[in-house]
Amino acid sequence: MTFTEQVDRLVELGYPGLMGMKDDGLRERLEPLGGAAEVLDAAAGEEVPGRAAYVVVVTRELVDPSSTVPLLSLRGRQGVVDGNHAPGDLATYDPLPELEVPGAAYLLVDVDRGEEFCGVRPEDALPVIRDRGRTPLTIDEGIAVVTHEPRLLEKNKCFMLSGSRRHDRRVPALWISDSAPKLGWCWDGNPHTWLGVASARSRVAPGR
Repeated sequence: MTFTEQVDRLVELGYPGLMGMKDDGLRERLEPLGGAAEVLDAAAGEEVPGRAAYVVVVTRELVDPSSTVPLLSLRGRQGVVDGNHAPGDLATYDPLPELEVPGAAYLLVDVDRGEEFCGVRPEDALPVIRDRGRTPLTIDEGIAVVTHEPRLLEKNKCFMLSGSRRHDRRVPALWISDSAPKLGWCWDGNPHTWLGVASARSRVAPGR
């Protein structure tokens, strides 16, 4: 999806209302990302399975992820937060300090759902991702990916979001349950044949 299409998508889903602003307010907030997105759009080639050129990310600074997960959809089925996440649990996850998330809204560039790591323990996949100069995804970024590129979430090709962590060994993940997107968690030391570890090349802040 192009930058304009992604911004339109957020407006259509009702993000401005969740942020306490009008539609034009959200468009103005995201407009500084347009220049970098235009360059990425011009360079984009053919669609690659399991990858996306970039997605527009809106973080918890502007909107609560527990409000945006239900806006996800696959074939008409609404997204849900897994019951193993108690009310308020999503707020206990923070981005890894090394990620240096650039503010409330930005572009996540060269996204890979990481299916090569299916069957690999998340704690073993993360060093490989780092050694490649790539970055694991946060909860906010995973939501953005499925919002704009739902094709990346497929049966048996779902993904962990190892860039968001809390005080324990839980790793959040997005998968499909009853044909709907679900945000849950798994243990850092447990491999799952149907869960990879998603990553991206970089994050681009407004005006960059």
